Amino acid sequence: MTPTTSFRQKIQRRPVHGVLLLDKPLGLSSNQALQKAKWLLRAEKAGHTGTLDPLATGVLPLCFGAATKFSQLQLEADKTYEAVLLLGQKTTTADAEGEVIETRPVPEITPDLLESITRRFTGPLAQVPPMYSALKKDGKALYEYARKGIEVEREARHITIFKLNMALAHDPRAQAAIKIIVNCSKGTYIRTLGEDIGEALGCGAHLGSLRRIETGGFVAAQCVTLAALEAMTEAERDACLLPPQSLVADYPSVTLDADNAGRFLSGLRRRGQWGADASLVQVYGSEPAAFLGSAHICADELIPQRLLSPIEVQDILQSSRRTTEVLTPVSLAAASDPMEAGSFQH
Repeated sequence: MTPTTSFRQKIQRRPVHGVLLLDKPLGLSSNQALQKAKWLLRAEKAGHTGTLDPLATGVLPLCFGAATKFSQLQLEADKTYEAVLLLGQKTTTADAEGEVIETRPVPEITPDLLESITRRFTGPLAQVPPMYSALKKDGKALYEYARKGIEVEREARHITIFKLNMALAHDPRAQAAIKIIVNCSKGTYIRTLGEDIGEALGCGAHLGSLRRIETGGFVAAQCVTLAALEAMTEAERDACLLPPQSLVADYPSVTLDADNAGRFLSGLRRRGQWGADASLVQVYGSEPAAFLGSAHICADELIPQRLLSPIEVQDILQSSRRTTEVLTPVSLAAASDPMEAGSFQH
């Protein structure tokens, strides 16, 4: 049976709740990677937290079940990318997948020139989205127009490059290449940034490779690959999931007693001494200890925002118990052998 046949095989779906930090492979769209992970986990409901091009690899948080309610926070998060710019050629798509449309000589790339370009492209910028993007115009994605050779007018978007590092690199595909590491706000197109840097250098450029190394505090070292997931048992796959509250872990938390927890979970505001006003807090029940959702605090009122359903809370508690029961013997065995304990990495 081929992997493709196996992937399409009918499976029994189940409720799965949590966040999978996937290292998206080269050549798959974000949705294709999501669907494969969803199939491997047999999950009923799933969504990703922002598109990575097929050319790109790296950190792609996937949300399952209750976690999808908090995925917007990752869409809004700052991100960090590592990329290689191939100098001297422009392509139709601004990356290595497009056809070359212009070739120009590359000037001498000096440290002073790189420093000047770095300053120019750091801070608030106005960036025109590329035609090869999923942005919509009259109900159609821009890339649909681009494939037909049609260019439509796009408004510039305000983005911020918080930090930009640039250094000369070697790549056999180009006369010269530059490696960049970019920490940026949401909505930044690295392909467009690379093309703009090429224009500033006077020689043109396109993206040779792109890797997302961080998004919203999640880093590449935390991620698991699809190949590793395929080799795991279902219990091991479940153990890779972070809890839904990992998406709001940077915010203050409030813990409620049983009575307040029940009322809060039904959508009622709770009055009390919850601390200073806050636009977002994570809320927990104490009996049993469980994540209930998010809220904001205003004038001593805890006001629900995104809530888990009682069934989701129960599913998560039961799943946590099952995972602990299944994996504890494995963990104990690994801990008794230092070599085995040190080698269990994704």
